[in-house]
Amino acid sequence: MQYFKYLVLGTLFGIILTKSEVISWFRIQEMFRFQSFHLYGVIGSAILVGLVSIQLIKRFHLRTINGEPIVIADKKFSHGVWIGGFLFGLGWALTGACPGPIFAQLGSGSGAAVVLILAALAGTWTYSALREKLPH
Repeated sequence: MQYFKYLVLGTLFGIILTKSEVISWFRIQEMFRFQSFHLYGVIGSAILVGLVSIQLIKRFHLRTINGEPIVIADKKFSHGVWIGGFLFGLGWALTGACPGPIFAQLGSGSGAAVVLILAALAGTWTYSALREKLPH
């Protein structure tokens, strides 16, 4: 029962993803073909909310619910970021899914989501096996 709140929040998040159509293969294809602004608007809104939230956290030195300070570490540039971003975008365009909404796609009845979940797990395993050999 201690994890029930996470089940409720995950279910609510899945409903939001489904109702906003961000798990729709057709919406994702529209975005990659520059035929619709829908997903660009959703992603842009998320970036704006994140940007404002981080600025508020930094400016007002906000703390967690437990009173611990929130520390946002500086990020160093790495070529692995753009290479990984390119591969991520390519996979997203080909499959019509990114890792977050795969479970919402599965919950909405998309049988192909099972293959995507297995592929995501295989990719995660591959990354962990090759991590030390990849650019830092």
